[in-house]
Amino acid sequence: MTNGPVDSPGEPFPIDQVPEGSHRPLWSVMIPAYNCAPYLRQTLESVLAQDPGPEQMQIEVVDDCSTADDPEAAVREAGRGRVTFYRRPQNGGVTANFNTCLQRSCGHLIHILHGDDYVLPGFYVKVAAVAQGHPDVSSFFTRCQIVEEDGTLDWISGPNRHLFQPSHAPGNLLYSNDLRTPGVVVRRSFYETHGGFLPGLTHVADWEMWVRAISRGGGLFLNELLAAYRFFPNNETGRLARTAENLRSHLRLAGIFASQFKDFDSARFRKSVAQLALQQEKRFREIGDKEAASSNHRLWRELTPWILRWEPQFRRLLLSLKQGLASHSP
Repeated sequence: MTNGPVDSPGEPFPIDQVPEGSHRPLWSVMIPAYNCAPYLRQTLESVLAQDPGPEQMQIEVVDDCSTADDPEAAVREAGRGRVTFYRRPQNGGVTANFNTCLQRSCGHLIHILHGDDYVLPGFYVKVAAVAQGHPDVSSFFTRCQIVEEDGTLDWISGPNRHLFQPSHAPGNLLYSNDLRTPGVVVRRSFYETHGGFLPGLTHVADWEMWVRAISRGGGLFLNELLAAYRFFPNNETGRLARTAENLRSHLRLAGIFASQFKDFDSARFRKSVAQLALQQEKRFREIGDKEAASSNHRLWRELTPWILRWEPQFRRLLLSLKQGLASHSP
């Protein structure tokens, strides 16, 4: 891919309004794809099982010039003529493909669904009902199950309780992101006003966007399990985690948050990234990937001051010295 990190994230990608007179369905289900055709069938089937028809839902796969498979063939086979297909003229990376999805959408509610993720029963009906009941809220979020490559359940994302009622406060989302893209829906009108994803961000472009959508347009969390996010070592998330580049992108995001939120605690953010580096190191050691474990350990050492790394040992040493002195005192 060509979506490597850059020093400046740039300005939000401009999203044009839908041309006047165009058909405007309620939904645009936009499916960015890159070398994920083996999973695309399940993705499409999960959407088509809830399809209210073309008058209410646009469904399109946007391919970022896949090189390892043929997503167009998968769309022809599984889409049954209901799903349109678009191939970008050249590979631009995850963020560029997301922005292409936004630009090509025409619905009022946009759901970006990775080509290897899927929705669970009731997603569109339940989110639509909440969105229609809260016309002044721009973004809606659901819980997701995180599954491994073979579909085995790994864990379930937690609830964002501060968004159980409509809110413009990002809350803890400024420091950790447990939202997953397949569980997020944003009004197209928000993208038209505030722009799309920041071109210079990769792994955290979605995180920045969800915080922006909440803080500028309001967010609401549905405490229901309605989508599934697939994580495995060979996808973009897994690849970046192997080098800890996903966490280095977190640090670039911290600069953005610090410039926008006056109460943002940079030290707290760095501490959370250090903890994630340790978690990733542990995960990679468990599967025997020593190189990836070492990459994450190096980042942890960069983020954690020497005195903090050794603080527990110092405390034990001081305690033993005190106990020794006490035992020899007259």
